[in-house]
Order: sequence, then C-alpha cells, then structure tokens
Amino acid sequence: MSHESSEQLSLFNQSGLTSSTPSDFQPELIPTDAKVPIPPGTYDSMESLADHCNGCQRCELAATRTHAVVGRGNVHAPIMIIGEAPGQNEDEQGLPFVGRAGQLLEKILAAVKLDSERDVYICNVNKCRPPGNRAPTPDEVAACKPYLLEQIRLVDPKIILLTGATAVKGLTGEKRGITKIRGTWMEWEGRLCMPIFHPAYLLRNPSREQGKPKWFMWQDIQAVRAKLNELQSENAV
Repeated sequence: MSHESSEQLSLFNQSGLTSSTPSDFQPELIPTDAKVPIPPGTYDSMESLADHCNGCQRCELAATRTHAVVGRGNVHAPIMIIGEAPGQNEDEQGLPFVGRAGQLLEKILAAVKLDSERDVYICNVNKCRPPGNRAPTPDEVAACKPYLLEQIRLVDPKIILLTGATAVKGLTGEKRGITKIRGTWMEWEGRLCMPIFHPAYLLRNPSREQGKPKWFMWQDIQAVRAKLNELQSENAV
C-alpha cells in the first residue's frame, strides 16, 4: 500500500482526524508545504478548506494564479463532477466550469433535469490554473489531491462523474484512455464513479451523429440520471 493510500485509508468512514495523526500536527502548515499531509477530517466545512486553498503554496501553480478555484454548487449534492483544472475564465472568476465548456455542461445537466445549484457539486482535481491551460503535472496533482479527497468526504456524493482522462487518472490512477472507459460504471473507494467526456472535448467535436462524442455523452448522462433515480428510490423505501 502506498504512503498516500495509507494516509487516506479511513477517509470515508471517519469524520474526525485519524488516530495516526501526529500529536504535533499543525494544520496551519498545510497550505505552505506539499510535504505536510492533510489527514482525513482536517476540514469541518468547505469554507475552511477554501481558506487554505486560497492561500495555498503547495505547488508552483500558486505563483501564477489569480484565484484558487475550489468548487460551486450544493455541498450536499448527490452528484459530484470533477474536472481537470481551471481555465482562464475560471481563474478570473474563482469558480469552476464557467467558460464555454461550463455553459455546455449546464445544458447537458438541464437536459436530464439536473440543477447545477441543487443536484451537483462541481470542482477540479487541481484548484489553480496551469499556465497556458496545459495539463497539471503529476507533482501538481499530488500536491492538490488531498484537498480533493477532503471535498469528496465533505460532499459525500452518491455518484462521482470524472470528466476527461486527467480527472480519471488524478483520482483513481486509471490510465486507460477516456474513449475506452467513458460511460462505464466503476467503483473507487466504495463510491460509484463514471468517466465521461470533458465538455471542452465536445466543443471540439460538435457532431451529434450516432457514435460521435456528443451522442455518447447523451447516452451517458441519461444513464447517470437513471442511476440517481434508482438510488433515491432505494433510499426512499
């Protein structure tokens, strides 16, 4: 078991700090050094996590950001959507998925009657924009991932949607290409996840013909809606 995995082992079944947390643990050091771990249960709210993210210096992306982009939506939503990293619009506004890709995501959700303020919580693997919108490096992902794990614990979603290969690999370690695994349910840490195309990819591939990315997205989001209905019906019994 990796060091990171052991640190996060009890992420989903404990609400407080783990018993292995050092007695001299100083949470105020978290944002300043990537070597300082973030034990499960460190944050009692998304606001306290956001405070650290906004002052974070755990990787080099801090030097070029305008805003840290933590998340938006319902912090108790049944669906969590995880993207790669902020783009220019997100960096300027401090909110994820607010550019053209975000607008398309809103339309995709609305098509199956999912409300981005009620039914989903949206965030990214990395909270700061990589220069030139490049993909975050493995070190940048590693520095930021503990924040993401804490976000998942706080939201406690029934379903996690992973948009694009970077999000899939960043959370689960899965290295297969998104075209091979999109639309398939997978389990990660006891949670139901589905990889889907990133909305930005759909903007570059606008055809709605059968077998094209937009057509696949329509199949996938309908499957997500059906699964959510199923889970909610089970809980209502």
